[in-house]
Amino acid sequence: MIAPIAWGSTYFVTREWLPDSPIWGAAVRALPAGLLLLALVRRRPRGSWWWKSAVLGTLNVGAFFVLVYAAAQLLPTSIASTIMATSSVAIALAAWAILRERPGLLRLLGATVGIAGVALMLLGTTTAADPRGVVASIAAMVMSSIGFILAKRWNGEVGILPSTAWQLVFGGLALIPVAIIVEGPPPRVDAAGLAAYGYLALIATALANVAWFAALQRLPSGTVGLVGLLNPVTGVLLGVFVAGEVLEGRQLAGLALVLLGIAAPLVIGALPRRQRPRPRAGARTQSAAECTMAA
Repeated sequence: MIAPIAWGSTYFVTREWLPDSPIWGAAVRALPAGLLLLALVRRRPRGSWWWKSAVLGTLNVGAFFVLVYAAAQLLPTSIASTIMATSSVAIALAAWAILRERPGLLRLLGATVGIAGVALMLLGTTTAADPRGVVASIAAMVMSSIGFILAKRWNGEVGILPSTAWQLVFGGLALIPVAIIVEGPPPRVDAAGLAAYGYLALIATALANVAWFAALQRLPSGTVGLVGLLNPVTGVLLGVFVAGEVLEGRQLAGLALVLLGIAAPLVIGALPRRQRPRPRAGARTQSAAECTMAA
């Protein structure tokens, strides 16, 4: 739960304290976080891990953030967030295709209910969708879902911390030239902005990514994707409790659906399964003896 809650807080932190330079913001999040984790583990890539780090850094950080930036420019936040919420299903399907990890029916049903809740919570009746933004948002969702599952498959070769560190380093380095071309020189920030960048790098990137990949390593992918629906919920609740926003009845119903979609499969899946009682050995012997006497 640490990862989606921390990621959900980035919307509020970015809107309140950071300049409108999302690609530079992504680079400043990713590269320092990766260098910090690298300083802790002090391991260089070897052999195939060079290209695997580059692939994961592109899918989960570099290209992902660029596509999210494009979607944010072309789509209302509500539509982009709803499309990204479908990653709860995409992760489970990617795990099925790549790892042969069959998705549970309960988790898929829960994800469907949760996605419907996100749509009800965020989507209005007058929003317009630019097809280019929809394509960018879907591409970001698919790329990250595949990247997460590939990380789950490859992380065992080097460990979660080195893998996460090099993903962030490669992704951050790839973002810098794109940021220079698209946004120009790095923006100036005040003390509050520096503190916000520190939070995003340390908590919402370094800690959140390690937690996310650790969860993927230890839990079914469908479960992790389902809990990921806490991301938009966190953004909405921060708007209510910190920014003083007011939820309408439709949004409250959507929030309830998201929480139901997350909680119900996890609670039901944790219940002990009823097993048919086995007949005692004595009962089986007595039955056989009775059959012999009857014969």
